[in-house]
This record gives sequence, structure tokens and C-alpha cells, in this order.
Amino acid sequence: MSVTAATSPSVGSFHPCRRSTRPAALPRFRISVRSTAVSVTPLVTELRKDCATPLPLLRHVADAMAADMRAGLAVEGGSDLKMILSYVDSLPTGNEKGLFYALDLGGTNFRVLRVQLGGKEGRVIATEFDQVPIPKDLMFGTSEELFDFIASGLAKFAQNEGNKFHLPTGTKREIGFTFSFPVKQTSVDSGILIKWTKGFSVSGTAGRDVVACLNEAMERLGLDMRVSALVNDAVGTLAGARYWDDDVMVAIILGTGTNACYVERVDAIPKLQDHASSSGSTIINTEWGAFSKGLPLTEFDRDMDAASINPGEQIFEKTISGMYLGEIVRRVLLKMAQADELFGDSILEKLSTPFVLRTPDLCAMQQDTSDDLQDVGSILYNVAGVESNPSARKIVVEVCDTIVKRGGRLAGAGIVGILQKMEEDSKGVIFGKRTVVAMDGGLYENYPQYRTYLSEAVTELLGDDSAKNVVIEHSKDGSGIGAALLAAANSKYHSYDS
Repeated sequence: MSVTAATSPSVGSFHPCRRSTRPAALPRFRISVRSTAVSVTPLVTELRKDCATPLPLLRHVADAMAADMRAGLAVEGGSDLKMILSYVDSLPTGNEKGLFYALDLGGTNFRVLRVQLGGKEGRVIATEFDQVPIPKDLMFGTSEELFDFIASGLAKFAQNEGNKFHLPTGTKREIGFTFSFPVKQTSVDSGILIKWTKGFSVSGTAGRDVVACLNEAMERLGLDMRVSALVNDAVGTLAGARYWDDDVMVAIILGTGTNACYVERVDAIPKLQDHASSSGSTIINTEWGAFSKGLPLTEFDRDMDAASINPGEQIFEKTISGMYLGEIVRRVLLKMAQADELFGDSILEKLSTPFVLRTPDLCAMQQDTSDDLQDVGSILYNVAGVESNPSARKIVVEVCDTIVKRGGRLAGAGIVGILQKMEEDSKGVIFGKRTVVAMDGGLYENYPQYRTYLSEAVTELLGDDSAKNVVIEHSKDGSGIGAALLAAANSKYHSYDS
């Protein structure tokens, strides 16, 4: 998953939306905030038209996604989708045993996890995890400084290993390393960093093997551990979900950023050379955030993209993921406030600040069912610094819903595009049986309207009969345990029966 920020947002994970309560100190809204329902209607109508996702458009997006996948599998650089080979050829079977660690680096925090696996009978016997915030200065420091900090956090976590966890004699602790930045995978336990994203600008890492960077940091600390699997969060989610359900074929991340991976037949990858897979399949990391064909974009999307650090890139991600939905809405509301006095004579300084309105704020506003939308008013006042009357708040909720509906439905079309491509190559195997799509990420988990719009789009595109066989399941924090499971599956000490 690759997330890049426009201008200078506060980058972090998508947190659950919470109902806002109006503080006692909040002043009464002034009489000067008048009804604006009539004056802004043309802008709302135009926005809804530009963001519309009728079934023919969704079909076009799904078809284009499938076509881009094929082009990306045919030759390196063949499409916007990188279609990266993960080198994960064997997914967890349930036979895995032992103590394994996972390290998840994908944002402003990193997570460490340990899991004791007991094979078919015991499955997951025990787990523990910790989360460590990364100091801001390390996001702009040197590679050595960042990885030394991560190794230090890992070492502290390993020191607190309780008696529920047991490492077999003569073995090292092994790690599954979830690294959610663009890498060119070179083996199951190595990958070259292409570039930092998500607000990171660490010197000395691009072009290097990130596993080597971590191993060197652990060696400097005298930490006796090894990385046995390098994966991104989508691949980790697929592995974690597959451990419990053999029908899992696709994994999607919908949080601050977004990505998708799926199980592909090796003989359907023309660009693949000299790679033998005992299972005949492998996981492909699509990096689908770079998809761009046929998307319904507005002037607000184009302006946000132009202001970003990667103009013209990651357009799908900028349309459907948690980092950007709030910023698109902010830009719409700012125009309405400037052109049509949506918020009366409120000072627009805060509303003019990029990324001040976050997607969890949208989510909280859409959960407000009160007659006067008081929670919406509180969020607008406390977060965006503007006063509003009930009429203006209704317009704000409609804007939120328009942008979120487009995002959810486009994400659904992307999922169908992946399934469509798999169906065409497998001659009816995907839609003819139960096929599970594992979903992870705070946007999907915590935004009910987004989740509903995604599901509706999938059903519309597939039709009721095929849609019954496609199961979308939430796999909370699946990437962490999935990485540990892949470390087990690729352990240098053990082999497991398939």
C-alpha cells in the first residue's frame, strides 16, 4: 500500500469515527448564519453529477482494472499497476508450530507481535503485541537512525516474553516483516525500497534491501533474530485470513491508504521467468492505488492532486482511501463557503487549512441522526472553525455522502475487476464457488456508509446469483498475524506438511 500526502497533512492511521458532543463552552450560532439551501443547490447538483457512479461506469472501471492487471502481468511497466510478485507461493495451512514474531511498519507507528502456534490442534495458542510511535524527526532522518529505533523497540518487546511462549532449543527467533511501502520484491525475505511514502523521507534507504537494513540494525544491538518473510500489509492480510478459511483468494486494505493482492496462477504471469512454484500459484501485490482509468473526477480531485507531492500518481488511492476523502470534502465546503456563504460570515482560516478535515470527521457527521444535526455543527465549529445552521449542516452531510459514496462504489468496482480477471483465467472457478475477499483497514471497519456502498456496487456488478458466492469478510489486524504465519511457513528450521 502506498500513501502519499498532498501539501502537509498529519499522516496517521484511520481511527474509528466517534459521535461528537457539543462542549458547554461552544457559543450559540449567530443569527447572521442564514439559510443557504437555495444558493448552494447548483454546486451540490454539479458535485453529485461529477461524482456519479452508475452501473455502466462501474462496469467500465472493473473492465479497465482487469485489463490493467493483465498488462502489468505481461511485462514490467506494462500498466499503471505494478503487479509485483510477492514470492509467497505457499500460504499457511494450519500445521505451523512454534514461536514467531511480526514487525509491521506502515505509518507513524510500528507494531510488534508474537504468536505461539500449535499446529492443527492448537492453532493460535497465544499472542501479544505492542505499538510504538515513531518520533517525527526519524521520519526525515537517516536509514540507520530509523532502523536502529525499530530494532530497539523490537528488542524491548522480545525481552518481555512470558512463559506462554516457547522457543525450541537451537533456533533463532524468526520475524515476518510487514513493510507497507513500495518495494521491488527479490525473494520471500528480501526487497528493494523503491521510494518512501506516507510522509516519510528517510535518507539512505531507497535502492537498498530493507531486510538488510533491519538485520544490520539488529546486529548492531546484538539482537539474535532473523527476518524469514517480507510482505506488505495486503499480503499479510491474505495469509492471516487464509489460515482460518481456505476460500480466501483476495485481500484488500482500505484505511489511510489502500492496496489489493490476490492468488494468481503462475502460468498466467507472462513476465515471470525462472520462478518455480510448488503450488502452481503465487500472491500478486497489485499496488492498485496507481490505477486511474475511467474514474469520475471533479475539479476538487484535480486541485488536490496538483497540490500533492506526486501529481498524476496514485489517482485511485486519492479517490477511495481514508487519507483523502476528508480533504476532498474540505475543498468542496471551502468553495461553497467562499462562493455562496454556506457558513455565513464565519472566518475561513481553519477551513482553508489542507487536511484539517479528516475522514473520521466525515464519518462522525454521517452518523448524526438528530433533527438539527448538532454533532455536525460541533465538528464544523471545533474542527473547521465555522458556524452553521441546520440547513447548512444538511448540505455538509450531503457533500460527505456524495464523496464517500463515490469512493465506496469505486472500491467495489476495483474488487470486481480483480475477481473478473481471476474468473476469466480459471474458467468459472471463482464465481462458481464460495470465494472470500478479506478486508482490513480502519476505513472499511469504521465507516458503515462506505462499507454499504462498496457491498452494493459488488452486488450490482456481479448480479445476485454470482454475488452470493462472493463473501467479503472483515479481517481485523490480519496483516500482523499473517506476517508471523508467513514467517512460520518460510522458517529455516521447520517444514510443515501441506
